[in-house]
Amino acid sequence: MKTGSAWRLFGIATAAISWSGDALAQNVLPTITVGPARKHVAARRAPTPAHHVAAASTPTQPHRVASPSTPAPPRSAEAPPAPAPQSSPAPPPAELTSQTRLDHLQPKIGVNDYTLDRAAIDALPQGNETPLDKVLLQTPGVAQDSAASGNLHVRNEHANVQYRIDGILLPDGVSGFGQILDTGFIGSLSLITGALPAQYGLRTAALVDIISRAPPATPGGNVTIYGGSHATGQTFFEYGAKSGQWEVFATGRLVRNNLGLENPTPSHEAIHDLTEQGRFFGYASYAIDDATKLSFITGTSVANFHIPNNPNQPPNFEAFGISWFDSSKLNEIQDERNFYNVIALTHSAGALDTQLSYFSRYSTLHFVPDQIGDLVFNGVASDVYRASLVNGLQGDAAYRVGEGHTVRGGFVVSGEKTHVVTNSSLEPLDTDGNPIDQPYGVYDSSAKVGWIAGGYVQDEWKPTDRLTLNGGLRFDQIWQFVETNQVSPRFALVFKPFDGTTLHGGYARNFTPPPQALASPTTLAFYNNTTQQPEIPFSSPVRPERAHVFDVGATQKIARELEVGLDFYYKRARNLLDDGQFGAAYALTAFNYDRAYNSGVEFSSKFESGDFRAYGNLAWGRQRATQWTSNQFLFGADEYAYVANHYIYTDHAQIWTASAGASYVLSGTHGAIDMIYGSGLRSGFANTTHVSPYTQVNLGLWREIGTLFDKPLTLRFDVVNLLDHAYELRDGSGIGVFAPQYGPRRGFFVALKQAF
Repeated sequence: MKTGSAWRLFGIATAAISWSGDALAQNVLPTITVGPARKHVAARRAPTPAHHVAAASTPTQPHRVASPSTPAPPRSAEAPPAPAPQSSPAPPPAELTSQTRLDHLQPKIGVNDYTLDRAAIDALPQGNETPLDKVLLQTPGVAQDSAASGNLHVRNEHANVQYRIDGILLPDGVSGFGQILDTGFIGSLSLITGALPAQYGLRTAALVDIISRAPPATPGGNVTIYGGSHATGQTFFEYGAKSGQWEVFATGRLVRNNLGLENPTPSHEAIHDLTEQGRFFGYASYAIDDATKLSFITGTSVANFHIPNNPNQPPNFEAFGISWFDSSKLNEIQDERNFYNVIALTHSAGALDTQLSYFSRYSTLHFVPDQIGDLVFNGVASDVYRASLVNGLQGDAAYRVGEGHTVRGGFVVSGEKTHVVTNSSLEPLDTDGNPIDQPYGVYDSSAKVGWIAGGYVQDEWKPTDRLTLNGGLRFDQIWQFVETNQVSPRFALVFKPFDGTTLHGGYARNFTPPPQALASPTTLAFYNNTTQQPEIPFSSPVRPERAHVFDVGATQKIARELEVGLDFYYKRARNLLDDGQFGAAYALTAFNYDRAYNSGVEFSSKFESGDFRAYGNLAWGRQRATQWTSNQFLFGADEYAYVANHYIYTDHAQIWTASAGASYVLSGTHGAIDMIYGSGLRSGFANTTHVSPYTQVNLGLWREIGTLFDKPLTLRFDVVNLLDHAYELRDGSGIGVFAPQYGPRRGFFVALKQAF
């Protein structure tokens, strides 16, 4: 599907939903009532189903629903006597899609759990318009990076993050810079770090655990129009409904602006940086009976990027008789497509909870070079195509054995078909190593059907009300470009010595295979005696990372309104996985370091009192590694020799990372401010230096300004980078960094949201 077609399709759907309301049903013109906003009263919020951990939850503790065994409250003394009991079945279990069921199936014991409910997301300066990666930047230990380098890093790791929606794993696709998931459908979001329990395998630097939003009690939704600086225009809709055993919820977003990727210069506006994107999320569930529910999740992301240009760059080659080219006129483009679907069957019966799900994801990436311009500047013009199709099954079960014990087990198996094609135009070299202006083509293709299978068992034991122990064993096997496996023990404990004090600690042995599309081999013989001839003629296969992780921490409830946390972690790895951009094509390639260690400490705090909420996070971290052991051809001979004998900082290692924010409601007007700070990502020869520290501050204001169709109309105003600080994320140097990238300059944005 072309991006323009997707754009029109989303536009038609948005228009159709925005005009479905009482006014059309009555065939009358709408009336607009303008007046003071309705007073903010927290108690007026409609109750939210627990499994969506929405605005009713506090920011410091995810909302939980009592299990079926929780005693009912005593009957009021004034209540009339109940009739004589009749023979009846046992009370049904708690709602199957509740957070309680997910906690039974997939507990988060002994980890660092930082949760943002729906109210916390809405209280960010851009609210529902905040991209998911920007939401995650407000959590502890998450550092900002350019889109070309992965957008963000958790605890100084490159990627290695797994995403789950309603407890179901979202498989890897091909690497790209589009936002696959939209903030609009999120009911709550938890960033889980540390020594993960046995049911969480493969991607273990962090778990982004998303609970989708619940449909409203009555059918309805809203439409938002958002626009401003950088020629930004967005349209967003959401709709939800309940009918009998059915629940449905859907969101869609169209995005168009002139800052699709980071500007390679510090100017306010980038050159050749248009992007058009469309995203859709749909959820439907059907309660088969009191104990069984069938759910369906679907999502789509379609994006087109114009690669921004860096003017005044000197040519390095002559191609087709052309030796000069204006670098501001380059025309490189990248298209990305992502489609995912999940079907899940959940069942609860007494002490047993189970979930069986089927998942599928199809993703493609296509980079189209400027045929002449890329040859003139880089000596190669590569058309890069990557495709991945993943299908898999996931099963989880939990059984509560008497008092204090819960036994769990599960499996995941997936098959992935990848196809990677690099179609390059390059130039031959003469006997002296000089390029000859006779470009020719090289077609390098790789296809693979790979498999991953894993299983786990674990036992959670509560010897006392204040102590929880969790031990488990995990086994993973891969059949990809390498075939290997690992048995991984996991252990964790949680101790609550006093009310308001929680201590946790854990150990995990981790096994992380590379994304199959990023580990595709390169045929080096094709590039001998050309402008792309490598200095290191080796290409060992990319191997899985194997690591030991230790994590200890504490949270303290200082008062009813304030909670603080402190967490320490240490990781020792063999075959540390990393990715980098090693050419003009905006596609990442994986490689290994032989040995690495990663250590750090994180501080977090949350405060909420009435209409005021605030938070602050500070993290120190260091990741160092040595000796490249795969895809050695990617590196220059001088850096290769240096890294073989030295521990160096990985390119995404940032020493200090911080975030903070606050929001308040005054007379119906909401105000929010947040900030991020980074001490600078690595740069220079072998990552021996770093770019300058930076701070970015964002501001948001919004309020209801009246009604339309007797539904609230909300106006908001946002400022991104309030202080207009021009800062570098990347300076174009460092391992796996191809071009400079700057953070966004100051932008002003306005939104209108109409409920229906």
